[in-house]
Amino acid sequence: MQARFKEWYTSRHEYAKEWKKRTGGKVMGYFCTYVPEEILYAAGVLPVRIMGSHEPQDVTEPHIFGMFCPFCRDCLAQGLKGRFDYLDGVMIAQSCLHIRQTYASWQMHIPVDYSYYLCAPHHVQSPRAAPFLAGELKEFTKSLEGWLGKKLTDEDLDRGIRTMNRNRSLLRRLYELRRGETPPIGGLDAMYVVASSQTTDKGEHSRALEDMIKALEGGKPGKPPGNRLMLIGSEDDDTEFVKMVESAGATIVIDDHCTGSRYFWEDVHADGDRLGAIAQRYVDRVPCPSKDWPARKRLDRILELAKDYKVEGALVIQQKFCDPHELDIPAIKKALEENGIPSLFLEFDVTVPVGQFKVRVEAFLEMIRQEDLF
Repeated sequence: MQARFKEWYTSRHEYAKEWKKRTGGKVMGYFCTYVPEEILYAAGVLPVRIMGSHEPQDVTEPHIFGMFCPFCRDCLAQGLKGRFDYLDGVMIAQSCLHIRQTYASWQMHIPVDYSYYLCAPHHVQSPRAAPFLAGELKEFTKSLEGWLGKKLTDEDLDRGIRTMNRNRSLLRRLYELRRGETPPIGGLDAMYVVASSQTTDKGEHSRALEDMIKALEGGKPGKPPGNRLMLIGSEDDDTEFVKMVESAGATIVIDDHCTGSRYFWEDVHADGDRLGAIAQRYVDRVPCPSKDWPARKRLDRILELAKDYKVEGALVIQQKFCDPHELDIPAIKKALEENGIPSLFLEFDVTVPVGQFKVRVEAFLEMIRQEDLF
């Protein structure tokens, strides 16, 4: 059953093309998980997160700096190579400098019918953040209506909110199963599930996910997890890396990154003001480090998850040249250390040196196992 999510992830372009042919609907590529998918689903548009392929490339240097993060360069490369030629539109919610430049270059060199820059607040801890974002969502909704030639009703927005909330609640149920002594699903399969949810029709994804959860809840316990690890840091859908870690006798039981739990952890609590409720959710969500200031809210959450999931060690990863995460990492490592959780820092590029990383991960796991003897 897990194979379906892996197929959706690995064949995400083919899926989107088939969905478009089957439904006649429009597909919106988006950068950054602060894009309000609720509104896109309300409009009948399929949101597809633009991600890379982890392949070497040499096409982005004329467009963005080589010292921009590997993730944004990989995303742009896929666009320049025509991998996303099925998109009808592309949009971004204001994010870090590197992904904003990727969006700007995409607009210039990869024409689409519609594009939109959503001015999401960086200072989400300000009391003015939610009202500001609600106003921006109103402007975005008007723009989307103009593009599609139809008005979005309250019923449409309610449907979009329900669609997203249902998928989020199911993903949280799946993650809850990973807290057990013998998790029925490992980190690799969980990564396929969450990453595919960002590129697949949420209704279809939720139905498959509900069936899988029922089977897992009613099935046999999983195998002993070995060392229980947490994955923290930059965007990460590098399945080969996770596969390598878990082959070394460990299981990633929880994560904190935007292709994982930070994407789905909070619901929209709808009331009469739909756009206001959506805005409040994106302001209150577990923040990206580009927005997590002046107080680092993520630290308490990371420590809470580590305790709840009985984590023995943490893999702290950073996309090379990612300034927001680089600023966060010293504080994260210090907080983990002060709470007795060893950590290993790894710097990711477009392609990950799995062999070199394997040596370091195995040494890290051996250190944890030695400490367990005393």
